[in-house]
Amino acid sequence: MTIALNRRQTLLGMGAMGAAAALGTPALASSRNMAVLHLGSHAPSFIAWERGYFKDAGIDLNLRFFEAAQPMAVAIASGDADFGVTAMTGGLISLAQKDAVKVIGGALIEKPGSPGSLVLASNKAFEDGLTDPSQLAGRSFGITTAGSSFHFMAHKIAQANGVDLAEVDLRPLQKLGALVGALSTGQIDAWAIQPSIATKLLADGAAQQIGTVADCAPNYQVTTAFTSTGNAANEGELVTAFVAAYSRAIADYNAAFIDRTAPAEEVDELAAIVHKYVETDSPAEVAKENLINGAQRINEGLALAEDSIIEQLEWYKSEDMVDQSVTREQLLDTSYVETI
Repeated sequence: MTIALNRRQTLLGMGAMGAAAALGTPALASSRNMAVLHLGSHAPSFIAWERGYFKDAGIDLNLRFFEAAQPMAVAIASGDADFGVTAMTGGLISLAQKDAVKVIGGALIEKPGSPGSLVLASNKAFEDGLTDPSQLAGRSFGITTAGSSFHFMAHKIAQANGVDLAEVDLRPLQKLGALVGALSTGQIDAWAIQPSIATKLLADGAAQQIGTVADCAPNYQVTTAFTSTGNAANEGELVTAFVAAYSRAIADYNAAFIDRTAPAEEVDELAAIVHKYVETDSPAEVAKENLINGAQRINEGLALAEDSIIEQLEWYKSEDMVDQSVTREQLLDTSYVETI
């Protein structure tokens, strides 16, 4: 899929990078922070930072690490971070209603036939008969928190398989590391997670695959790019420069790990960059293999699957996790990217 930058994005991005090149200093000089997670899905964040794409675009940007999606949204709202790329959450939607954050683009997306998130069962549960998502009733399913993307995925998996979500024992364990440990030791029966983590669990013999999220939720926009409402409304050059820089890294990532059109030395270089932040306790070759096997396409140009975002918004409303009055306009600013 090839998505062109819109006119505003292209012109402003070129202006920011051109000024930086001409002056030899960032066009947007004040220091900024980007909220990130130690996940392979954040590979473009690491690539853009390590390769200097943010500096090329005139942004003095630093990476700030978090353990879950919702605290990232809080950091954007409070001004502790300027940008984030992570999943939709009830917390993010509530902050958008308060005019604190805006979704400005899309990243990971689930599409049948493409690499994506896997539904996993613990070895214990698998041996006890949990071999298909249709058997989740009466079983425990791991999530980070109520209102998280994992909660929404549990809903989509249950819905697609004719299971009443009320019959699934949702276990909020707060952090990704806790979920990995709980599944590996049989403390929870099932979980759904991006392939960068799932493939490692499978390779280690710590879990069993029982399904895919794409089969249950086709065209699900898993992660989004977001910033503060103030940035979106008043810092157009900054936001456009960020989108342009991040888009360069997405192109590198897709070429190396999805389309496989990049030369071998480029793949090695990008894998080494990501290994600084992901699976740091694994040998470099193992981490590289897991990154390749667990890669998932990221929308070029941060294009946004708007219908999926609206579906998620309406589900959060239906579950009374967010106020019924939240509007599309409060949540989204689609002026910086294409919608698909």
